[in-house]
Amino acid sequence: MRLSNFKFKLPDELIAQFPSRFRDEARMLVLHAKTGKTEHKLVSDFASYFDEGDIVVANDTKVFPARLYAKKEKTLANIEVFLLRELQHENRYWDVLVDPARKIRIGNKLFFDEDATIFAEVIDNTTSRGRTLRFLTDYEGDEFIQHLYSMGTTPLPKYIARPMTEETREKYEEVFSDLPVFEMDEERYQTVFAKHIGAVAAPASSIHFSKNLLKRLEIRGVDTHTITSHVGLGNFKPVDVEDLTKHKVESEQISILQPVVDAVDKAHAGAKRICAVGTEVMRALEHVVGTNGQIKAYEGWTNKFIYPPYDFTVANAFFVNFYMPQSTQLIMVAAFGGMDNVMNAYKEAIKEGYRFGDYGDAMLILND
Repeated sequence: MRLSNFKFKLPDELIAQFPSRFRDEARMLVLHAKTGKTEHKLVSDFASYFDEGDIVVANDTKVFPARLYAKKEKTLANIEVFLLRELQHENRYWDVLVDPARKIRIGNKLFFDEDATIFAEVIDNTTSRGRTLRFLTDYEGDEFIQHLYSMGTTPLPKYIARPMTEETREKYEEVFSDLPVFEMDEERYQTVFAKHIGAVAAPASSIHFSKNLLKRLEIRGVDTHTITSHVGLGNFKPVDVEDLTKHKVESEQISILQPVVDAVDKAHAGAKRICAVGTEVMRALEHVVGTNGQIKAYEGWTNKFIYPPYDFTVANAFFVNFYMPQSTQLIMVAAFGGMDNVMNAYKEAIKEGYRFGDYGDAMLILND
């Protein structure tokens, strides 16, 4: 399978800059994978595709304010610092991305506020943009983490650019009234499932779920379960090889507890629908499939990369967003729904004006 198979022209105006006013009022394209038939619905219709005994598995990771801004010692150059993960709590070592990277070398110091209550020293180069920082401060333990997060901002993807012209401001205020943009992002770039902090990007498909939608699922006898999959650096890493077999993805931390395993086993035994919400959930479930075809409880890391052709073992329904061209997420979706089906559905979505990206519309793929 070639990367170029997943190339398509996406008009800029279809890349969502803001979420829908309410979580479950986004549009939802339903793809029946066996026939290729599509339907145009709203996310609020999601529950109607499930019956008693079916299960939905979502991601309960919580996004932390990972994007910080610093000034380089002496030159006072502006540097963006994107927190990836804490390496050592006691010594305050963090893996980060820096931009522009060419200006940042081992030994450089970065200052995050005028009073220098927190600054950092670069102690290692990890990748072209990656660095290891040691934060230096009088704050200790959790107090340091809280202060660090207080200086950060919501880590929206770069394609959410939002030049605040008069036109975009009017569009925003029509939907969100007088709510400041940064407050809206703090709320809407988290999900109703958010519980375990550790993600540097939202599990975007879970953004669509509202408390009302969860209640409608409950009324229909559909149980909702969660796993934890901390969205990490791999979410931002483009595929840079034409031959997909040679692409390597970054590892992400996952946790699947026994109650989820039991629920999946029960649904399988009853020939029920099992819906994975988001590519992170699908990857995590497929990672823990044993030789007997059943999943097992697991806490650890996965770097599983799913691309066509692939035989899925766990889920027979897949709820996702509309993804960027040539992204690992789109590639996985095509593996589940069928290459031709998914790419045809994307053409239809573009024609019908569906919105793409983390704040965009949704797709439900039924494979049974």
